[in-house]
Amino acid sequence: MDQKQPLWIQEYIDSPEKQQQLYKKTLFIVILSQIFGGAGLAAGITVGALIAQDMLGTESVGGIPVALLTLGSAGAALLVGRLSQRFGRRFGLAAGFLTGGLGAIGVILATLFNSILLLFLSLFLYGSGTATNLQARYAGTDLASPKQRGTAISMAMVFTTLGAVAGPNLVDVMGNFATSIGIPTLAGPFILGAAAFILAGVVLLVFLRPDPLIVASAIAIAQEQKQSNKVENPSNNKKGVALGASVMVLTQFVMVSIMTMTPIHMEHHGHGLREVGLVIGFHIGAMYLPSLVTGPLIDKVGRNVMAIAAGGTLILSACVAAFAPGDSLLFLIFALILLGIGWNFGLISGTTLIIDSTHPSTRAKTQGSVDVLLALFGASGGALSGVIVGYFNYATLSIIGGVLALILIAILIWSFKINKSAKLVK
Repeated sequence: MDQKQPLWIQEYIDSPEKQQQLYKKTLFIVILSQIFGGAGLAAGITVGALIAQDMLGTESVGGIPVALLTLGSAGAALLVGRLSQRFGRRFGLAAGFLTGGLGAIGVILATLFNSILLLFLSLFLYGSGTATNLQARYAGTDLASPKQRGTAISMAMVFTTLGAVAGPNLVDVMGNFATSIGIPTLAGPFILGAAAFILAGVVLLVFLRPDPLIVASAIAIAQEQKQSNKVENPSNNKKGVALGASVMVLTQFVMVSIMTMTPIHMEHHGHGLREVGLVIGFHIGAMYLPSLVTGPLIDKVGRNVMAIAAGGTLILSACVAAFAPGDSLLFLIFALILLGIGWNFGLISGTTLIIDSTHPSTRAKTQGSVDVLLALFGASGGALSGVIVGYFNYATLSIIGGVLALILIAILIWSFKINKSAKLVK
């Protein structure tokens, strides 16, 4: 981004009031896009595994759809991050959502023609919408102060709940609608997904102006020029980035692994599509609704404390999932709610650590690279979950998830002690 700023950017640099106005406007636009994006991401999570199982006639492939979604997310996270760094959040996020919408349309066509290759390719593209829905949380923080960052992430994420909870609970409705127009029942949620992702992309493309990342980078450069009369090469806090990434990827791996196989586990115990939608709806709600308090708590009690809380919540979720009766809908709902809450704590605390540790002029690129890891670990969790359940069972998968959450807590405690020792030496 050029250091010679246009007049309209200079107005934001010179006016804290205009910065606050743009901050509030950006949050509103991001919130609106998140409502649509939440509805879009829920479709693939709910029925993607069931479509693949139906086409191939085996449950051992149950983890492949989520693996493809998350692999697609990995590529999209990198591209969206780099596009955002070069052209601004508006262009990068809009491109990601629109690609996700195209993928949803492809899934519908794959079910019509019973093409497994088209299904897998379309799910890969569909993952772009999932990645972009997560990347949008960064846009709300570009103009936030350090004490506002956790809260800003929360505000950007919490409204995803509206669409994310509605999506799985519209499985039956969208399935009936699909049948009425000659489309296979399981493809119904992807009709909603296509419309939701495309609407999210259009909202950002049309209304996210001026671009918050471009303005934030210009403000940071101007402040550095005032302090030293020159702009040094910006650097990131690599330890902070590594810790934030560790929190995010481990919580993502555990959450995706258990969530992916829950619909198939439920099917084994006689639960129908409506019950699956109910459980996944509660889970996705728990992934986003706690953001109302998670962000403010992170700003108040600290990033590390809430990251440790994420690990503890995931351990409890894994225990309930592993040892509760499989035919108990209540226990499954409870386990998946805890799984969502643990993910929420981990994602927001890890994201805040990443933002704290990056400079605006390199932030989007770094965030995109970290989200690549997030998606790859999710893909690994999705792929391995089917293999583990196929060779062992759902309880074994859940126990492995609990052990990984325990490792996360150990990493955080070790990091906290290292940082405390470093401060004492100084």
